[in-house]
Order: sequence, then C-alpha cells, then structure tokens
Amino acid sequence: MAVKMRLRRMGKKKYPVYRIVVADSRSPRDGRFIEEIGTYNPNMDPSEFKIDEEAAKKWLANGAQPTEVVDKLLKIAGIR
Repeated sequence: MAVKMRLRRMGKKKYPVYRIVVADSRSPRDGRFIEEIGTYNPNMDPSEFKIDEEAAKKWLANGAQPTEVVDKLLKIAGIR
C-alpha cells in the first residue's frame, strides 16, 4: 500500500481551506484518509499552516511520500 501525505480540500466555494492528511494513494482527494496531521489556509496573507510535527516525522519514517505542496510546507516548518 502506497501512503501519501497530501491536501484535502475543505471550505467554501472559491475560498479553499486544506487539511494535511495521510492517505492511501488510491483513495480520492477528499475521500478516506488514515490520519489528519495539520491544516493549511492559503487565503491569509501570509498563508497560515499548522502541522503536528511528531505525526509528520512518524509517517515520513514509515515511508509516506509527501506531495509537492506538502513537501514545501514541511520544509518551511523545518520538519524535512
């Protein structure tokens, strides 16, 4: 089973707010997920995000692959 760390879209139309989740790569974008590890709000200036550092490190150690955007957020947070 390939596990990915990716964004799950929430919020209103034309006002997205994302949750950072760990999910099976075969499940749909807003479908089933294993664990929620953070949030990301690109509508703020500057954009705002929170990540559970312990959970992120645990999933990275277990082989979860972050998507491009999540990888960028992890680098900004100093986790990766």
